[in-house]
Amino acid sequence: MEEFQNQTNQGLLVSQTDDAAQVAFYKQTYAHVAGGVLVFILFEYLLLQSDTVVNFMLSMTNGYKWLLLLGGFMFITHYAESTALKSQNKNLQYLAYAAYIFAEAVIFVPLIYIAATFTASGPEILQQAGIVTLSLFTGLSAVVFITKKDFSFLRTGLTVGFFIAIGLIIAGSLFGFNLGLWFSVAMCLLAGGSILYQTSNLIHKYQQDQYIPAALGLFAALMLLFWYVLQIFMSRD
Repeated sequence: MEEFQNQTNQGLLVSQTDDAAQVAFYKQTYAHVAGGVLVFILFEYLLLQSDTVVNFMLSMTNGYKWLLLLGGFMFITHYAESTALKSQNKNLQYLAYAAYIFAEAVIFVPLIYIAATFTASGPEILQQAGIVTLSLFTGLSAVVFITKKDFSFLRTGLTVGFFIAIGLIIAGSLFGFNLGLWFSVAMCLLAGGSILYQTSNLIHKYQQDQYIPAALGLFAALMLLFWYVLQIFMSRD
C-alpha cells in the first residue's frame, strides 16, 4: 500500500500535497542547498591549495579569456539545470548538481583569492560577505513563505535583466572598463529577485520529487548574490 501511495504521489505539485509532504519537500530542498554550500567550500579550499589553478584562473580574468570562461560556465549551468529538471535518474541529477557546484567553485577562485589576499580585511571579508548573503537569502525566502505569493511574474524582468547584465559584462571585458559599484548593487537586486522567484517556484511550480533541481536553482541564486555582495565589500577596501 505504501509503495502504491509513493507511486501515485510522484508527479504531484508540492502545492497539491498535504502539509506534511510539503514540509518534507522543503526540508529536503534546503538540506540539499546547505549540502551544496558545504561542497562548494570544500571544492574552493582544494582549488585554492593549487598555485597552478590559482595562477591559471587569474590569467583568465582579462579580456576575451574571461568571456570564454563565462561562456563555459554558462554552458555547464544550462546543462546542469536541464539535466536536473528533465532527468528522472536521481544519480544523474546529483551528478549535474555536483558539476554545477564545481563550476561555481572554479569561477570563484580568482575573486576569493583576490579578496582574501589583497584586501585590508583579508580572509575576514569572506566571512562578512557570507553572513550578509545568508541573511539576505533567509529574509527573502521568509517573505515568500510568509506571504505565499507567486513571484513567477518576475521571470520576464529577470530574463531581461540578465541579458542586459551579460551585455555589459561583455562590453566591459572587451573594452576594458570597470562596471563599478552600482553595477554590483544592481546585480544584488537582480539576485534578490532571483531568490524570490526560485523560492516561489519551490512552493508553486515544483513536483514533490524535484527537490534536487529546486535546490540547484536556489543555490545558483545564492551564489550570484554572494558574488556581488563580496564585490561590494571589496570596493570599500
